[in-house]
Amino acid sequence: MKREGILFIISAPSGAGKTTLCKEVIDIFPNLRHSVSYTTRPPRPGEVHGRDYFFVSREEFDRMVAAGEFAEHAEVHGNFYGTALKTLEEYRKCGIDVILDIDCQGARQLKEKYHGGVYIFILPPSFQELRRRLDTRSSDSDEIIERRIRGAAWEIRESRWYDYIIVNDVFSKAVEELKSVLIAEGCRSSRVMEAVSELFEI
Repeated sequence: MKREGILFIISAPSGAGKTTLCKEVIDIFPNLRHSVSYTTRPPRPGEVHGRDYFFVSREEFDRMVAAGEFAEHAEVHGNFYGTALKTLEEYRKCGIDVILDIDCQGARQLKEKYHGGVYIFILPPSFQELRRRLDTRSSDSDEIIERRIRGAAWEIRESRWYDYIIVNDVFSKAVEELKSVLIAEGCRSSRVMEAVSELFEI
């Protein structure tokens, strides 16, 4: 039985923990892959080109936009991010589920282009906790942290149109809730019936 791969689109304010959650569930589900985005921002300590992001120049990013190579792209906090269209199409055709860790602007673009995507928003338990996490990360200047906090209010309002909202207060609980969403969506009747219809002639 082979079905089309599912796109799981995950968004959150910076510091809410979406990247850590994504990495956790990818280690659990063998058919789940992470879509590595392209970005013009410099790598943070410990980040690896091709694993965390494809770090490219602004000129290369603009070339890819002009060539139509992105499924979505957006400017976030002064840097540019994009998801390669070719990567998504290959995963979907091969029946591989893919998780996208992208901002609300990119998520809206994908919602207009793709049917059947699953949209999940990760909320921090409070603005106070969000600020604490950003401060603890120690990878951004005070100016960038303030910019991220201001942007978080708009991003949280955007969460209303997502399919699922998970509050990342206790990490282990958030992981279990995200796992539950992934499992349930894989069992959605429309996906399963499409895959087995030829077997049962229905």
